[in-house]
Amino acid sequence: MANLSQLMENEVFMAFASYTTIVLSKMMFMSTATAFYRLTRKVFANQEDCAGFGKGENAKKYLRTDDRVERVRRAHLNDLENIVPFLGIGLLYSLSGPDLSTAILHFRLFVGARIYHTIAYLTPLPQPNRALAFFIGYGVTLSMAYRLLKSKLYL
Repeated sequence: MANLSQLMENEVFMAFASYTTIVLSKMMFMSTATAFYRLTRKVFANQEDCAGFGKGENAKKYLRTDDRVERVRRAHLNDLENIVPFLGIGLLYSLSGPDLSTAILHFRLFVGARIYHTIAYLTPLPQPNRALAFFIGYGVTLSMAYRLLKSKLYL
């Protein structure tokens, strides 16, 4: 069993930790962006969130949907659906002893794809921009899973 100091010396694990920090920070930004759009456009999903803008019927006009808010919210949801599997599979992959350059390529491609996916979603860029970014990130996670299953796990 590896202790913490051994993990800190594992270059692949440290690369994974670095790129995970970047992608998690980006995901945290998305929740802040959703809140920003909700506040600046006065668009809320819950009655209690409208209290600062009026009472009763006056507050209900703020209970609505807005295309811009929904676009940011969907991008954030897409992050949750893709980053969580990357975290689990990437952690196992990074601890399985892969080649450093191959691992860094996986991590960079994933993080780059997720950042580009967000840009393509929020701008919005025409398809297939967003789809390509999604499939690159998804493919990276599948590649790590395949390499892990093929070389290290017992089936």
